[in-house]
Amino acid sequence: MKQPEGALRRLTKRSQFQRAARGNRAGRSAFGLQAIATDAPEAGIGFTVTKKTGNSPQRNRIKRRLRAAVTACARDFVPGHDYVLLGRTEALSEPFAKLVADLGALIVRVHEPRSSEQRHSPGRGGPRKPRQ
Repeated sequence: MKQPEGALRRLTKRSQFQRAARGNRAGRSAFGLQAIATDAPEAGIGFTVTKKTGNSPQRNRIKRRLRAAVTACARDFVPGHDYVLLGRTEALSEPFAKLVADLGALIVRVHEPRSSEQRHSPGRGGPRKPRQ
């Protein structure tokens, strides 16, 4: 079935999620965003919420709120990229307007060109210092 113009396709395969994890990342307290360029002409979106986040109703509610935020920001997604949203517990208590604003800001942030001094994945630790 053909999707309407500007529609987002869903990521369903594990390999698509793993591929997005190798791309650029940015985060806020309620969710993280991963993005990577792909050959597909339209943007793809996937959602993931781990079991550490809460029980099943809480995880499903987080995903519903994130899906609604994605719908509100659908025009901001860049065609030819795959995106994965990593939901966190804070997404349950954040005001919806803040979720939408944060998502819009993160979409811009993952597409900013990086300088060579900036790390690709912050928080993973830098080069080790030699022992003396």
